[in-house]
Amino acid sequence: MAAIQTKSLTKRFGDVVAVSDLDLTVEEGEIFGFLGPNGSGKSTTINMLLDYVRPTDGSATVLGYNAQMETQAVHERIGILPDAFDLYGRLSGRKHVQFAIDSKGADEDADDILERVGLSSEDADRPAGDYSKGMRQRVTLGMALVGDPDLLILDEPSSGLDPHGVREMREIIIAEANRGTAVFFSSHILSQVEAVCDRVAIMNKGELVTVDTIAGLREATGSGATMELTVDSVPDVSFADINGVTNVAIDGDRISVSYTESSVKAKVINRVEETGTTVTDITMKESSLEDLFETYTTHSDSQRTETEVRT
Repeated sequence: MAAIQTKSLTKRFGDVVAVSDLDLTVEEGEIFGFLGPNGSGKSTTINMLLDYVRPTDGSATVLGYNAQMETQAVHERIGILPDAFDLYGRLSGRKHVQFAIDSKGADEDADDILERVGLSSEDADRPAGDYSKGMRQRVTLGMALVGDPDLLILDEPSSGLDPHGVREMREIIIAEANRGTAVFFSSHILSQVEAVCDRVAIMNKGELVTVDTIAGLREATGSGATMELTVDSVPDVSFADINGVTNVAIDGDRISVSYTESSVKAKVINRVEETGTTVTDITMKESSLEDLFETYTTHSDSQRTETEVRT
């Protein structure tokens, strides 16, 4: 059973198509990143999964339940950290989490949950109106963890967190996945997505552009990685016959080789050293998720523009 599955999911607001014909599957226990620029349809998709917005066409299931027909069953088994969610200013963080425990009929300790999300006992007693944005985010995440959910849906979970908080959030996400919980989250902090996600989906202007692992995205774009060799002398050598090498550039005593297959590295180094040249240093640089994100969203925009021109 998939944690999330959509078939031809579509949402129109008048003449505006917010989400178009979305087919998406998120497996049980995987950490799935849901990416896209502003206005790409991410929040609308999440709202349809939670039945906050009804789809115009298509269907969605969450943990095997129809997202629109079996909403209560869905919400009983998931944890939600919505974007821009606010707390009641007069209630303490502990009372917020205790309210979530009572609402779900869970047998959990509020202090244990608050400790998991990095909120001290002293802060837990303070009214939420005195909290920083990052502290509010921690309490909201704690509420989402109540009841040992089978699926966490997190919309910008690192919003307002400092670098230490971002790292803690990443550790919590990994820990929940290790317990068998599927994690579906959108984030603008692409380095965090890259660090934890099993797969990512990229949306652009309401359409699904691609779904793959980070490695798969690199391979599909041909961006791969670059190995830079520092040498004592530049050899007269060619790498044209080595499959997977996509580009070679020489700058002074440095040879930069771009490649799409990891097996290329040893072959290139051996080829250089066979000429009698000594490799004095090696550095590696892989295309970041930011680079891949830019490639996919820019490419999809270009395709759309070309289609509009033809029509």
